[in-house]
Amino acid sequence: MSADAATLAAAVARGERGARSVVAEALERIEAGDDAVRAFYRVDRDAALARAEALDARVAAGEDVGPLAGVPVALKGNMCLEGSEAHCGSRVLAGYRPPYTATFVRRLLDAGAVVVGMTNMDEFAMGSSGENSAYGVARNPWDPERTPGGSSAGSAAAVAAGFVPLALGSDTGGSVRQPASFCGISGFKPTYGRVSRYGLIAYGSSLDQVAPLARSVRDLELLFEAISGRDPLDSTCIDDDPVRPLEGEGLAGKRVGVPREYLSDDLDAGVRARVDAALETLGQLGAEVVPVSLPHTEHAVPAYYVVATAEASSNLARYDGVRYGLRAPGDGSLQGMIAATRDAGFGDEVKRRILLGTYVLSSGYYDAWYGRAQRVRGLIARDFARAFEEVDFVAGPTSPTPAFRLGELIEDPVAMYLSDVLTVPVSLAGLPAVSVPCGTTDVALPVGLQLVGRRLADAELLAAARTYQEATEHHLARPQGVPA
Repeated sequence: MSADAATLAAAVARGERGARSVVAEALERIEAGDDAVRAFYRVDRDAALARAEALDARVAAGEDVGPLAGVPVALKGNMCLEGSEAHCGSRVLAGYRPPYTATFVRRLLDAGAVVVGMTNMDEFAMGSSGENSAYGVARNPWDPERTPGGSSAGSAAAVAAGFVPLALGSDTGGSVRQPASFCGISGFKPTYGRVSRYGLIAYGSSLDQVAPLARSVRDLELLFEAISGRDPLDSTCIDDDPVRPLEGEGLAGKRVGVPREYLSDDLDAGVRARVDAALETLGQLGAEVVPVSLPHTEHAVPAYYVVATAEASSNLARYDGVRYGLRAPGDGSLQGMIAATRDAGFGDEVKRRILLGTYVLSSGYYDAWYGRAQRVRGLIARDFARAFEEVDFVAGPTSPTPAFRLGELIEDPVAMYLSDVLTVPVSLAGLPAVSVPCGTTDVALPVGLQLVGRRLADAELLAAARTYQEATEHHLARPQGVPA
C-alpha cells in the first residue's frame, strides 16, 4: 500500500479513486503476501468489497463519507465487529462471533474506513512475540525468522508488509509500541481512557488501551481522532471530545528528559547507537535534551505482572463453557466441564498468568502482592509526575533489543517479560506514549524511539513525534519486497 491513509482518503472523497479499487488492491496484496507473513487469521473479502462499493455510491451522490474514506484497516483479533470471528488467538473462543460492534470500530466505520480482516495475536493479548497464538505465528516482514513483536503481532506485521495503511491493536504493557519498534512503523498508546474500551475483549482492565498503528505519525493522528472521545458505554472513558491533531506545535523550545534508567548497559549496542542519534536530532530540532531519573523503573515489570495477571484471572473467569465459546464435556459434572473447558481452551501462557493472578489475589496474599504492586504503581506514576515538572516529554528506546528470533525466548517466560521493561512503566502510569522508527541496526533490523507525554497531552506528544519524523527518513525504509 504505497499511499498513506490521508492521501488515499482524500483521493476517494474527491472521486479521483474508487474505494473499491483501493480495497481490492489491499486484498490482492494480502492474498499475494500473507502466506509468508501470516498477519491475518481472517480476511473478510466480500464484506470489505461490498462496503467499498457502498462508499463509492455515496461519493457519487455527493455525500461526505468521512475522513477515512475508503481506507483499508485491519483489526486485532480481540476486537468486536458484529458477525466477524473474534477468537483472541485462543481455542476457548474458537468460532465466537460478537453480536455487537465495538464503539471504536463503529467510529472507524462512521469515518469511512473499510475493515478488511482480523489479525493474529498472542492469546488474550498475553505475550511479547506473537508465539502464544493458538492459530499460528505471525512473522516480521523485515526477517521472517524473527518476531514482529506482541501481542499485536499481526496488526503490526500487516502495516509493515504494506497490506494496509492502518491497523488497530491493543496496548496493555507495550503490545503496540514494541511491535511498532520491531516492524519499523509508528504505534501510539493513548492516555488511559482516551479511547473507549467497549468491545475490546478484556485482558487487564485498568491497563488495556485501543491503540493505532501506521507508517507515519500523521496517519496515527488521523486514526486516533476518528476513534477517540467520550462514550457512555465505558465508564473509564474520559468525558472529552475527539482529539484533533495540533499544527504548529513541535520540538522547538521543548525540554526532553532522558531517564538514565532507560539507557542501561543491558541495551543492545545497535539500539543504543540509533537512540543516541535520535536524541541528537531532537536537539537539532530545537529541543533541550536533559537527563532525568525515574527511580522506580526497576520495579515496574514485577508490579505489572502482578497487577495485569490479577486482572486477567478475574476477566478470564467468564470462559467457563456455559455461555459461549468452547465446551469440553469433562467428567459430566459442572465443575468437571468447566475444568476440562479451560484446560483444553487456554494455552500455557494464559494458564500461567491466571495461576499467578489467582495466587496474588488469594486470601492471605492479597496485600503482600496485589496491594504492594498497586503501591509501586503509584510510585512509578509519581516518578513521571516529578519528571514532567521539569520536562515536556520523556524519550528513550522503545525496546532494549531489536526483533529477536522466533523461538529464542519462548521457553524463558522471565526473559520474555523483561522485553517489556521500557514500555510497562508508561502503562502503569496511564500516560500517552508513541514509538517512531529511528533507524536500523547493522543487521538491518528496525529500532524504535519512544516518546512519552503528560496525561492528556496526547495531541502535543503526537505533534512532537511528527516533527521528529518529518525531519528524518527512517519511517520511509521498507522491508525487502514491500512497496515504498
